[in-house]
Amino acid sequence: MAVFFIDTSTGQVATRKRLLERGVATAIDDPPRPWHKIQGSNDATTLWHAVLRRQERGIFIGTLVLRHGDHHALLVKRGWEEIEVEELRDREILAGPFPGA
Repeated sequence: MAVFFIDTSTGQVATRKRLLERGVATAIDDPPRPWHKIQGSNDATTLWHAVLRRQERGIFIGTLVLRHGDHHALLVKRGWEEIEVEELRDREILAGPFPGA
């Protein structure tokens, strides 16, 4: 279960746990800008939820939606990109823009 953050400048997405491990956030403070908390359940799991991102007006925004629902399908149809679970696990924090940037 996780809380997700998005780097609004690069589109990189990470869990709070990953940001804590890398020293980007502390147990008390959220990570600084350009990291922004993705709104959604504080106990989300990628088994049931999908993390999506989209670039709007020069910044990246993120959202959390239930997988395989009508809302998920609508957002994907409107150009939102689903973040693969491997990207959440394997990417180095602050390693630069994700490949599609």
